[in-house]
Order: sequence, then C-alpha cells, then structure tokens
Amino acid sequence: MVVRDNVERHQFVLRTPSPVAPEPTDRRRFSLPTDAAVRIETGRIGLAANTVVCVRDEAGSMLAQVDQQGREELGAGTYSIELFGAVKTYLRADGPLTVDARPFETVLSFEDPQPVSVGARSSHESPAATITTTDDPLDVMAAVSAFSSALKTTSVERSYPTLRGHPPLLELGDELVVPEALDVPETGVRIELPPTLRHVFVATPLAYYLGARLVPGDAPRLVAESGFVHDFDGPHGFEEAVARALKRTFFLDCVVRTEGIYDVPLHERQTVESRTDIEVKELYDASLGERLSAYFEIPYERIADLLPEWKLTTHVAPRADNIELLPFVTNDLAVVRTPSGTEVHHSAVQAAVVDDFLRDDGDGDVVRSAGTTTPSETYVKPSSTDSVEQAWISDGTPVGASKTTPAAYRNRLQREPTQGDIGITVVCNDPEMLAETDIVDEVYGSRDGLSFDVDAHYDLSGAALRETLAEPTDFLHYIGHIDDDGFQCRDGRVDAETLDTVGTGAFFLNACQSYDQGLALVEAGAIGGIVTFSEVVNSQAVGVGRTLARLLNGGFPLQASLEVVRIDSDVAHQYGVVGDGSLSVVQSESGVAVYCEVFDKADGQFDVSYRAFNTSRAGIGSLIRPALTDSMPYYLSSSGVSNTELTEDELRDFLALEQIPVIYDDTVYWNREFLS
Repeated sequence: MVVRDNVERHQFVLRTPSPVAPEPTDRRRFSLPTDAAVRIETGRIGLAANTVVCVRDEAGSMLAQVDQQGREELGAGTYSIELFGAVKTYLRADGPLTVDARPFETVLSFEDPQPVSVGARSSHESPAATITTTDDPLDVMAAVSAFSSALKTTSVERSYPTLRGHPPLLELGDELVVPEALDVPETGVRIELPPTLRHVFVATPLAYYLGARLVPGDAPRLVAESGFVHDFDGPHGFEEAVARALKRTFFLDCVVRTEGIYDVPLHERQTVESRTDIEVKELYDASLGERLSAYFEIPYERIADLLPEWKLTTHVAPRADNIELLPFVTNDLAVVRTPSGTEVHHSAVQAAVVDDFLRDDGDGDVVRSAGTTTPSETYVKPSSTDSVEQAWISDGTPVGASKTTPAAYRNRLQREPTQGDIGITVVCNDPEMLAETDIVDEVYGSRDGLSFDVDAHYDLSGAALRETLAEPTDFLHYIGHIDDDGFQCRDGRVDAETLDTVGTGAFFLNACQSYDQGLALVEAGAIGGIVTFSEVVNSQAVGVGRTLARLLNGGFPLQASLEVVRIDSDVAHQYGVVGDGSLSVVQSESGVAVYCEVFDKADGQFDVSYRAFNTSRAGIGSLIRPALTDSMPYYLSSSGVSNTELTEDELRDFLALEQIPVIYDDTVYWNREFLS
C-alpha cells in the first residue's frame, strides 16, 4: 500500500503480507488533522528502516517511541500510532501491538488480522486568506501583524515546522483590508520600529514567529507586556540584532519544547543546561514574555555554536514591488537582510571558464556554446552569511545565491496535485553530449520504493521541444547548447521567453549561459532550476551532471545539491539556482538530505561527520537521530554531528542503511561506491 502526497510528490510505502483493499473511513477517528483516511485489514505492516513510531493512548498520552532497533510490546487497548515517514501518516488500531525496529525494516505486528485505520496529511500549506495593503509602511506593518494568524500554536511547539502555517498573501491595493476571519493571537508582544520598508522587511519573520504586532516607534526594539524590553540598535546593527533574536528564540523554544508532546533526549538541551542555569521545566508553562526575559538573559556567545545552521538568508530590496513577497520569505522563516555584496565583472566569470578549459588541456573537448553570449545583468556576490542557502531578490545576477522571483513562489503555491509516478524528462539536443545521457539513464529512477516515469528525447526540432517543455513533468534535465536566442534545436532555436507555459516543476539546464533561459522557464510556470552563468567545458559539465543527477535523485534540494557539488568540482562556481532553491525533485529516504565526511584515523578507526540539509518534508526545527551509534541522542535537523569515531565494521553497517553521498579526501562518492 502506498500513501502519496500528490502535491509535494512524496510517497510512503506500507508493506503488508498480502494485498489489501482500502475503503474510505471517517477522518474524525484521528485526533490529529488528516486530509484523507482509509481502512484496511492486516496483521502486519512493514515500514522503511529508521521510521520513528510514536504510540499514544486514546487520551493522547505517549506510551512508546521506537526508532533505531528498539522494540516495544503493548497489550490490549486502542492505540493512535504516528508514523514519521515521507508522508505524515497515522494509524488507529486495537492491541495487542508489537513495534520492532530492525536494521532494515520497522515492523508493526498485531495479534490477528484486524481493521486498521490509516490517515495521512499533506505537508503542503496554502494561505488562508489575502490581505490588501498600500505601500505605506504603516499599512504594511498592520498587514504583517496579521501573519501570525497562520501559527497553529503560540506555545514553544511552534518551533516544529508542521505547526507553522503559511502566512496570508499580500496584495497591493488602494487601502488596507485585513479579512475579519483571520484569528490573530494576542501574545502581549510587540516590535517597535521606525516606519520604513527596510525596518518592516527585516522584522517580518520575527514578528510572525513570535506573534508580535509591528507598531511605529522612534527606535527598533522588542517589548512584552510583562516589562521585558530588548533594543535592536546594538553594536552589530539592526539587521544582525533581529537575526540573532530570531535564532535565539527559535533555538531555545526547541530546547524547552522537549518538556512537551515529544519528550526526547536532545543533544542541544543537554549542552545548554550544562552551560547555563536555564530552567526548562518552568519555562515550558511560562508566558511568552517570561520566556523572552529568560532567553535574553543568556549571553548570545554562550549558545552561538549550538544554534542550528539557518536554512536561508534572503537579501530583499526594500521596495514597494517586493511587498507581496513577504509572506513567502516569512514562510521559509528566513533571515532577511537588505541587499549588499560585491560586484563581479562578467570578464572575471569568463576568465574562470578559460582557466578551466586550459586546465583540461583542451584535448578536443567542446564548450557547450552554440555561439556568442552576452551578459544581460550585472553579477554580484552577496555578502557572506552563516546560512545554508542564500536568496537574492534585487537587481543583478547573484553568484552563490538563488535568484528568486515572485513567479517561483506563486508557481509552487499553485502546484497542482498529480496522480501516478514521478516524472523525469531528459532532453539531449547534441550527439556529442550523449555520454551524459548514459549517466542519467543509470541514475534517475534507481531509488528502491519510488515509482518513476523516465522519458528521454534526442535531437528535437523546435516544435518538438516546445511540445516537450509544455508536457507536465516533475523534472527536466536538458543537455545541449543555449545562446542568446534560446535552446538550440536541429532546425533553429526555441526562446523560453516566447513560451506561454511550461509543465516542469524543476529543471537542470546543463548548457552554456543558461541563466536567462532558466529565468524565463520560471516565469512560464516552473518553480526552480539549476543553470549556468557562462560557457562550460563539455567533459567537466558531464561530471557536474553526473553528481547533480545523483544528488537530486537522492532527495537533495536544488541549492543544497550545488553546495555538495562544489566540494569536489572546479567548475561548480559556474552553476547557480533560479527560482526556489529549496525545491526537491523527490523525497529523501530519511526526511532530511544527508551526507557524511569520513577521515582516516590510526588502527583502522574513522572519524565521521554527519551533515543534514532541511527539506520541504523536514523543515527547520525538525529532529534527527543519526544511526552512527546506539546511544546517539537527537539533534536539531540542521545541526552538524562532528567527529564520531567508528570502526570499519561500524562504518560499513551505518553506510548500508541509506543511499547517501560520502565525502572522502575532498571527493564525493556514493555510499556503495565508497564501500567498494
């Protein structure tokens, strides 16, 4: 039986000893929200290894939590079972019940075949309403103050990604109109700001997360009715002060929430308690003002190294035409900064290509260019941040950041549900580049437990390429030539700017100077893709194509895939992301996208570092428990786990659990490749 999220393209397999015949059942049987529910009859359900299973009684009290080779036996009773799989899934069944987490499978066993209710919920979030605002900063303040109506709780549990809903949309108009149906929480917290768009943009994600109202003030500060006050005009400047406030409150909420519905041994809690006198149990039931007061008494430097690596910093020009982007930036819980960076001349980018070509000795290799190309924008390298991803919403072509547009966000929001397999389309429009199609044929669709439909096309005409680009598919991998006039075909060019619509969600244009054509695909309906800034040498492009194909097939988001490719590729700096860089083509096996770095030690020992990237399924605030050792605690999902010592046998056992990239001697391998 397969549970599918047809919007996010996720699949979760429930294996039963014999075929089952699902019948619709009442969703109200489940205590937590579900989008659909069925009833099956079985005595056994097998799940992917390392699926976390939480068992509760009818009152909601936790009875057992099983993962990583644990076992629990429960007697007679009615149980609510929460499965942390690729799709949020709930079971309701009668005991006796046994949960047995084995090395390669987790098994739920009942005494006899019996009715089991299965419910599921999509991770896709839609805004509940649209707020109309003018471009007056005071109106924008009032509009943003209603964003917290999307929070499903104002307790510390809002740090779980599934309990933060998508903020209402914003639409520019002639007057401020906030729908009366929006239920904005009263938290007793406000953020006072000088009434400028810059101040409002930077403070919006923090206001949403805290449920704080934005009000005009002479100086920026955070204020609670309890008497707590924190000034944002500190030695690090306004933008950094707001970023630190967001990270601090979010992180400490993650620590305090371990007293709540998921009581787990969290590494970060153990460390914070060893360094500070924080009273976690008392703070769980405290008011927001009391928690803020306690949080800000802790020196930032004392916890800075424990903070999860932030998923996204978004550089947003504080202009009226970017106001409508605020709900999407906020939904990512991004750190917002006004754009700053270093201009990079096009000649410097071109010079890097020449260096790469000479380093490759030419040797008859080709450059993936069908003619001369000219830069359409100024290149800019954004100021460095400590986030995993950066997005650029301003003028210029960013190097090292996603070029994000309003169309990308809207396209993702309007993504239509689809039935059937995950669609992969490969187009090769140059016979000299067929080597790359051999690679992608081997990679795409090679995941066990996922159903793919891989469609390959070669040497297309312009009309055929237009038809292919319009066909619905989840991912397009294009191999060939692109220049100022568009995609090269056997009988001419196809300019993506002339397309009315495209059917792909994500894409990879492995061709020279594909940046402008990639942006045009986003404007025509795509969500995001990987492009090139300049010419690329064919043999090196094949290498990048191979690694990116494997990462995307393994569930890595677009931007995170490029981060890994840059570890061992000299030409990865020629590639960038347009649109939504957080988009994944398929789900990762464990929810987060993971790679390991392995270092040799003496006497056959290895040091292993574990790095996880957040995904749409496991956003910032999720938990991970790396199966490196039996005693490993839980970690926040984007926190790295460094220098775990393993024997060769332990390392082999760990790498056999899941298909993940392994970094060894500054080279990217896949786990099976590395083990061999």
